[in-house]
Amino acid sequence: MKGIPGWKNKPFWIRLLHWEYWRFHVIYAPVYPFFIFLCLRARSFFFYAAANPKIKNGGFLGESKKDIYELVPRALQPRTIFFSKGTDPSSVLKQLIRERFHFPLIGKPDIGGRGMGIKKLEDAGSVIEYASAIPFNFHIQEFINYENEAGIFYYRFPDQKKGNISGIVHKIFLKVTGDGIHSIHDLLKNNPRAILQLPELEMSEPEMLGLVLPAGEIFTVSPYGNHARGALFLDDSKSVNEALVNAIDGICRQIPEFYFGRLDIRYESRKLLEEGKSFSVLEVNGAGSEPTHIYDPGHSIFYAWKEIIRHWLLLFKISIANHRRGHSYLSVYEGIRMFKKDKLDSALLVSVQKKSG
Repeated sequence: MKGIPGWKNKPFWIRLLHWEYWRFHVIYAPVYPFFIFLCLRARSFFFYAAANPKIKNGGFLGESKKDIYELVPRALQPRTIFFSKGTDPSSVLKQLIRERFHFPLIGKPDIGGRGMGIKKLEDAGSVIEYASAIPFNFHIQEFINYENEAGIFYYRFPDQKKGNISGIVHKIFLKVTGDGIHSIHDLLKNNPRAILQLPELEMSEPEMLGLVLPAGEIFTVSPYGNHARGALFLDDSKSVNEALVNAIDGICRQIPEFYFGRLDIRYESRKLLEEGKSFSVLEVNGAGSEPTHIYDPGHSIFYAWKEIIRHWLLLFKISIANHRRGHSYLSVYEGIRMFKKDKLDSALLVSVQKKSG
């Protein structure tokens, strides 16, 4: 089996020639002046904290998943248990068994984004290992086995009774199809998206990479709906219809004072999701949410900039409206402290990611 030829299989060229893999600040740098302009208009560099008044910092940075989980009706989310940093790993395992959780499970740090620190836990040993290594408060969640996952961007102005959907990203997990001859490692070499994941997978999943799948068998290599973990993001925004808007608005109206952000949802089928059935809200992301449909490989960087600006304008208008209703922005001291803490937390998350794979 031939791999991708020559220079095209080099991570440097894959990243350089596909803007979706560029570093966050490289993508955003050309539009930062517009964000500064909005800050000046709001007379605050931290106006976005008012976007979702019940979520710390509006959900821009440093928000606790536990706090958000408590705002969302339990029936809409996966079963979850939260643990404090340093909890004895054997106690973690005992509580999971006592409350009848079944493998596989998902471990997540209480803070952070972009899939950092998230790990699928296949057995008791992986739970012990995860609980021993995580340097944050964390939670362990049941694994939702629905086939489909989407990121749905929702917004609602405070004076409006009904919200809207501004974008949908459909996520396709990193998979391979066996041929009965080549290992998963060899099959991944034919996919530029997978090539970028290989160094991490070689460290964390060497046995899995050595497997030879029967011809025609489809295998999910990375079960995470995160762009940074190899998932393909496809823009499904054109499929928005009244039934879906009503369903998502019905969900978001149950979250107190939630006006701007992205829901990451796993669901059985689009029809059932529109009927409000057979789905689970994996994450609720606030003011710091990206319109992740921009990462569709078919979109240009110019389209991405346009969408980022469009969503910043929505964030600005909603935050201003909430400020007029009496919800405060962060002070300069609070805002600087937020960014400093996020920098430290992000460095720790990177170290966790490298260790856990």
